[in-house]
Amino acid sequence: MRATLAIALTLATTSPAFAAGGGWNLGNTDFVVILAFLLFIGILLAAKVPSLIGKQLDNRADSIKSELEEARALREEAQTLLASYERKQQDVQAQAERIVANARDEAAAAAEQAKADLAASIARRLTAAEEQIASAEASAVKEVRDRAITIAVEVADQVISKQMTAADANKLIDAAIQDVEAKLH
Repeated sequence: MRATLAIALTLATTSPAFAAGGGWNLGNTDFVVILAFLLFIGILLAAKVPSLIGKQLDNRADSIKSELEEARALREEAQTLLASYERKQQDVQAQAERIVANARDEAAAAAEQAKADLAASIARRLTAAEEQIASAEASAVKEVRDRAITIAVEVADQVISKQMTAADANKLIDAAIQDVEAKLH
């Protein structure tokens, strides 16, 4: 404090107003202002205002430091949460891709199964149609044979009835009876 007072007095005595002869006169406004300023500084120093201001600034700095640390901790927590959510999003994305891939595979398998079922159904229907055609063909052949036999019998009956006499008919009947008896015994 003494050093500050000495510096202030030195500056006051070397001022142009003091050199002009104003000296220690209270009528000199420059001197009064310097004196009031020095008195004000002295009161501030005596009341330990700089140390109070320093404490206030230190407290404020500590408060800011704690807020910064809290903000840093919150930021780290937010980054951790963000990373966690990003991992979850990636997991969900991967799961969605797996679900889509499974759905595509199942759809492809279902399509292949449907193709196989359709091919089997077509094969069954073709087989059934071929069987129906074969049956109809066999029926038609049988019907044609039966009709041919009927016509042949009718023609043979007409031919035989025109050419055969009663005696020839009796001979044929007797021969047929003997033939049947021989086969039965």
